[in-house]
Amino acid sequence: MRKQMQKEEYWRRREEEERWRMEMRRYEEDMYWRRMEEEQHHWDDRRRMSDGGYIQGPPGPPGLLGVRPGLPGLQPQGPMPPRRPDSSDDRYIMTKHAAIYPSEEELQSIQKIVSITERALKLVSDIITDQEHDKEDDKEKKEPAKDRVLKGVMRVGVLAKGLLLRGDKNVNLVLLCSDKPTESLLACIVEHLPKQLTLVTPDKYEVKGSMEEAAIFLTSCIEPKMQVTITLTSPVIREEPGREGDVTSGMVKDPADVLDRQKCLDALAALRHAKWFQARANGLQSCVIIIRILRDLCQRVPTWSPFPGWAMELLVEKAINSASAPLGPGDALRRVFECISSGILLPGGPGLLDPCEKKPVDTLTAMGEQQREDITSSAQFALRLLAFRQIHKVLGMDPLPQMNPRFNVRNSRKRRHDNSDGTDSFEGEGKKDKKDFDN
Repeated sequence: MRKQMQKEEYWRRREEEERWRMEMRRYEEDMYWRRMEEEQHHWDDRRRMSDGGYIQGPPGPPGLLGVRPGLPGLQPQGPMPPRRPDSSDDRYIMTKHAAIYPSEEELQSIQKIVSITERALKLVSDIITDQEHDKEDDKEKKEPAKDRVLKGVMRVGVLAKGLLLRGDKNVNLVLLCSDKPTESLLACIVEHLPKQLTLVTPDKYEVKGSMEEAAIFLTSCIEPKMQVTITLTSPVIREEPGREGDVTSGMVKDPADVLDRQKCLDALAALRHAKWFQARANGLQSCVIIIRILRDLCQRVPTWSPFPGWAMELLVEKAINSASAPLGPGDALRRVFECISSGILLPGGPGLLDPCEKKPVDTLTAMGEQQREDITSSAQFALRLLAFRQIHKVLGMDPLPQMNPRFNVRNSRKRRHDNSDGTDSFEGEGKKDKKDFDN
């Protein structure tokens, strides 16, 4: 009886293994023919473009056949296939993106404190302007263009670029001044701002000034506590002193209490970065989504934390914009990891030049050699996970349920990755790699 049961168990396992092999073979064949079809469509599009058929921009994404809008003469060579559904990687990325996107309450709180700050600063500007009028009436009549000390307030950083994540409670503003900002001007703003806030809103806010940071910190006293960092700067700061042929450069002296020049220059750079991002990256398909995913990765994984945000934005924009066709979220993330894996961050590589600077400036100078190697190695490991359909480990989330029950047999029999320290995630593998590297 026992031998009979063992025999039945043996044949049952043989049948399951055979069924699993058939499923794997069928799956691999489907993947092979789908890739062949995509490549064929892609090269057909490239061939038509080289023949002059596509005169209204680049070809469409691979895998799409049919007549392009505005070109009635081109007819499809065969029956039009249905639109390719979103890939599994796309589903994971969009699910993760929905999880890290700020809640409605957070967005309303940020919008509220920013708008209140902007209105209060406008009132402070009016007060300072009236005081200047009282001091120098004759001079201001001759120069009406310079009647305001505070020219305006601009949004910068993740607020201006639309890259906020769930849990972000600190946003940045830049306050433009007509002349070089001084400590006395900052103290004057800190003195007048609380009173003007009471005229704008009944809510309580805490105002602090920092001479070292050349900034004012405004914090809400109610939950959720949001903070606005207002940095003072002026376009005059960027003018190079002592230029050749400039006779008046040595005659004009800076005030004794002028604020830190580097902080003011950083604020001007943040303004240029925001304008560049709005012009180049905001309208690029999948770009903002991938940058949010990578920002979350830099917060979760210590290996990625040294990656400068501005350098990351430049890299994602260049990787996606250089593709021959619009990319979905999954393909875009894979392409970014491929760029990093190729060694673009390593010393001696091409680097990432800042497009907002007149002189060549590498945006990766703040990173050490070991940090660059660690991020490159981590990106290569992430590519391996993506190749084996384990993107959920890279994103730090649980696996999603299979949409197609056809592959359940294969997934249920897959051997789990053996980790000696009990972790089965992208973060855990990064720590293990670091231990092995240190040894």
